[in-house]
Amino acid sequence: MMSIFLISVFLGLACGQAMSFCFPTEYTMHVERKECAYCLAINTTICAGYCLTRDINGKMFLPKYALSQDVCIYRDFMYKTVEIPGCPPHVSPYFSYPVALSCKCGKCDTDYSDCIHETIKTNYCSKPQKPHIVEFSA
Repeated sequence: MMSIFLISVFLGLACGQAMSFCFPTEYTMHVERKECAYCLAINTTICAGYCLTRDINGKMFLPKYALSQDVCIYRDFMYKTVEIPGCPPHVSPYFSYPVALSCKCGKCDTDYSDCIHETIKTNYCSKPQKPHIVEFSA
């Protein structure tokens, strides 16, 4: 009976690690520059979801790097570039953004990821939107 219990606990832990719900999710971001006349609503994919985390009881005895939790981050991504319409000649109209191709659970790297707990609600346009987006490969 004890061996069945231990096997089921082991399988539950293994499946919990493998079944993280971290995957590319559709996201609309709004991009504008103060010098340009229009705003663009860009449809892209970002990494979002749940990663298995554990609260360690002996926090005061561990180094700080051991306390970080896994978050949903990019595994593979590519950059796309769009042109913001209505920019004056002296302003570059191009904006590049990442597109998530696949995701994984891992440590958040602040060199290329936003690792904050709460987002600032600024994803909107304050200028008129153009109905179409011209995309260029980067």
